[in-house]
Amino acid sequence: MLVRPAQAKDTPQARALLNRIIEIGGTTAYQTPLDQQAFNSTFLANAHLISCLVCESANDELLGFQSLHRWPELPAGWADIATFARAEPKVPGVGTALFASTAAHARAAGIECINATIRADNVPGLSYYSKMGFV
Repeated sequence: MLVRPAQAKDTPQARALLNRIIEIGGTTAYQTPLDQQAFNSTFLANAHLISCLVCESANDELLGFQSLHRWPELPAGWADIATFARAEPKVPGVGTALFASTAAHARAAGIECINATIRADNVPGLSYYSKMGFV
């Protein structure tokens, strides 16, 4: 697996991955599939974006992505994280690989606390963030 900054060329695969998660339901607050413009303005070209990283396989297949935003309503030194890993088939280790790189970007940006806003019924997501050290 390779983790790297997201690029415009990643939009089709990343958007399809996220839209499939939305379609399945139950693990994201997003309720409506994102078109290309909405995806890009949220995850690639956003004034509050600190980083958006993708995780891909050796054959350039996108396995997941993770974004980190510094929203004005958050306390100073805080950022919000969002993680999306391919639902079908799942690939172990994607979220862990992404978080290691995202944490480095957060430190470089002076972020002291990362906030994960997650649905209470998102058992896999709660487990993932707990494993990453979130409380």
